[in-house]
Amino acid sequence: MKKTGNSDALRRLFMLVTAAVLCVFETAVVIYIMNRYYNFGFRTMLYFRGHVLMSGIYLVMLVFLGRVFGGLLVGVRKNGEVIFSHFFTTLFADIAFYVLLMLLSLKFPDPRALLGGFCIQLAAAFAFISLMGRWYRRAFRPYDVLMIYGSEAVRDLMPKLKTRRDQFNVVDMISADDAPVAIRDAIDRNNTVMLVDIPAEPRNKIFKYCYENSKRIYVTPKISDIILNGSAPVHLFDTPLLLTEGNPLEYEERVIKRAWDIVFSLVLMIITSPVLIITALAIKLSDGGPVFYRQIRCTKNADEFEILKFRSMVVDAEKTGKAVMATENDPRITRVGRVIRKLRIDELPQLINVLKGDMSFVGPRPERPEFIRKYSEEMPEFSYRMKIRAGITGYAQLYGKYNTTPYDKLKLDLYYIEQFSIGLDIKLMILTIKILFTEESTEGTSERIEA
Repeated sequence: MKKTGNSDALRRLFMLVTAAVLCVFETAVVIYIMNRYYNFGFRTMLYFRGHVLMSGIYLVMLVFLGRVFGGLLVGVRKNGEVIFSHFFTTLFADIAFYVLLMLLSLKFPDPRALLGGFCIQLAAAFAFISLMGRWYRRAFRPYDVLMIYGSEAVRDLMPKLKTRRDQFNVVDMISADDAPVAIRDAIDRNNTVMLVDIPAEPRNKIFKYCYENSKRIYVTPKISDIILNGSAPVHLFDTPLLLTEGNPLEYEERVIKRAWDIVFSLVLMIITSPVLIITALAIKLSDGGPVFYRQIRCTKNADEFEILKFRSMVVDAEKTGKAVMATENDPRITRVGRVIRKLRIDELPQLINVLKGDMSFVGPRPERPEFIRKYSEEMPEFSYRMKIRAGITGYAQLYGKYNTTPYDKLKLDLYYIEQFSIGLDIKLMILTIKILFTEESTEGTSERIEA
C-alpha cells in the first residue's frame, strides 16, 4: 500500500516556499520604493528598525489578504485563478500601505512611484505563478480518488470534479451498499477516499476504517454535520459535550453586526452615489418604466419585506402572476438590465433595505415566499437559514453560483450561520469585491422554475 504522507508534506512545502518567495519579493519592492521615494517626506525618517517594522506590517497584510483571496495558493488552484486572486491581494495590500504612508507624512504622497512598484510586483508575480504552477502539475499528480457513494447525488458531483482534474482523479467508485469486504478492499487499494451522501450508520463505519488506516478523507457533509461543526465544547465533567444553541448569534454579536451594517451601508451609498444616479437615468430613459423593482422577500424568522432593486427586466416580466426565476439568455432582461446584472449594480438599492433593518450586509440570500414554500416541501431544513437576517452578499452567494442547487446553497448558508464572526463578515465583504469580476457566479439557471 502506497503512503501519501511524504507527497502531502512535499506539496505543503512547495506551497509554503512559493508563497514565501512571493511575499518576500513584493515586500522588498514596496520597502525599496518607500525608502527611495517617500522616506524623506516623513515627519521622522525611518532607519533600520523602522524599515523592519514597515516590512512586518506589509508582510502581515499580504499574508492576510492572500489567505482571504486565495492569491498565494500556487499550484493548488489553476494558474489563471491564482493570478486573478493575487491581483486583488497585491492591490489591497498596496492601497493599505499607501494609507500608512499618508499617516507617516501627514499628506497625500505622490502615488506614481508606488504604482510603478505595483506594476513590477504584478509582472514578476504573474510570471512566477505561471512557472511554478506548471512545475507543480508536473511534479505532483492529481490525487487518485476512490469514491464511495450512497445515493444518486454522486451524479451532481461528478461534473464538478471534472472541472478540478488537476486536483482529483476518480479512479474507482463503489456503492456504500456493497459488501463490507469489497468496500474495505477498495479502500486498501487507494490512499484518498471521498464519501458522498452516505447514510450516517454505514458512513461512520467506513469513515473510522479510513481514519484507522491513515487515508486522506473527503466527506460531503450532512446538515447535522454542519450544525455540529459550529458547536462549542463544554467541560462540565469527564464526558465531552458539544453545545449548539437555536440562536447562533450572541446578543453582543447582533449589536455589533447591526452597527456595522448601518455604518458600512451609509459609506457605500455615498461612494456609489454617482453610479446610482447614472443607473437610474439609464433605466428611465431606456423605456420610460419605473427605476426600481420591488418584490416581496423573506428575512429572519420568515418575516416578509419589500426588497428594492434596479429594474433589469421589462415592466411586465411576471404578467402571469407566477414567480419565475431568471434563466440564461432570458428575453425578459433589458439591454440596460444585462449590463447592471453582469456588474451587480442592480443590487445596490438593497443598501436602503439594510439601513431599514430588513437585511444585513452579509447573510443568506433573501428568497421569495413562493420559493421558500417550494424548497421547504423538499427540504424541511430550509427554514434553518432564516435564523438570521438575509444579506446582500453571503457565503452561498460567494462560494456558490446562481445555478447551485438549493440544497448546496442551504449547506453553505448554514456553514456561515454556525461559523459566524465579525472577522468572517469582513472577509466575505472583501471577497465580494473579487466576485464582482467572476462571471460564472452570475450565471442563470438552465431552465425556468415556476413556483
